Amino acid sequence: MKTRILLTGIAAVALLTVPLAARAADMSPPSYQAPSYVMAPHGWTGLYVGLNGGYLWGKSEWSGGAGSFEVSPDGFIGGGTLGYNLQTGAWVFGLEGDIDYVDAKGTANSAICASCTFENTWLGTLRGRVGYSFGPWLPYLTGGGAWGNAKVQSAGGSVSDTKGGWTAGGGVEYGFGQWSAKLEYLYVDLGTATCNAAACLLPADATVDVTANIFRAGLNYRF
Repeated sequence: MKTRILLTGIAAVALLTVPLAARAADMSPPSYQAPSYVMAPHGWTGLYVGLNGGYLWGKSEWSGGAGSFEVSPDGFIGGGTLGYNLQTGAWVFGLEGDIDYVDAKGTANSAICASCTFENTWLGTLRGRVGYSFGPWLPYLTGGGAWGNAKVQSAGGSVSDTKGGWTAGGGVEYGFGQWSAKLEYLYVDLGTATCNAAACLLPADATVDVTANIFRAGLNYRF
């Protein structure tokens, strides 16, 4: 009796198992492969305009009639940008110009010159750019010409002049839609300014070497 019940149970299990096994064999195995990610292409070619702003800290080394010492002007810088990019493959070549208001001033004293001051109120650059595009990211190097005013002053008088020099640096830009945002560093050398003896009431002409560092952010709209 027990044997008959056991055999009947085995037969019932077999009858249920065979159709389920056949059905399982017909089912495709589940796929757990993650979808591949492809970075969307990003075009940089075209004209753009924008705004920039940041911080300038400089160094003006005085020598000659005022004595030998250093003045360290620093302050805000901000203005407008105009540029054009041309993309070839992943490489991006461009030309960019900007004109900025500068609020940078520094003062020092020497045995000869009391309250000797260097001040810069505007700065412009015209630079080439070369970068390599990683989708929406564009790290780049830049360099070219720089122009700005240099006002040198002693307790007796002052001289203000427009000076020209060079600039070089680099940054990274990120594009989103028709906009892009950037962070940039520039080193600027405007050459030498002179506070002449007659204008500044000094024993002899004072020579001032003018250099500056700029760290700024920018926002551009690309056409």
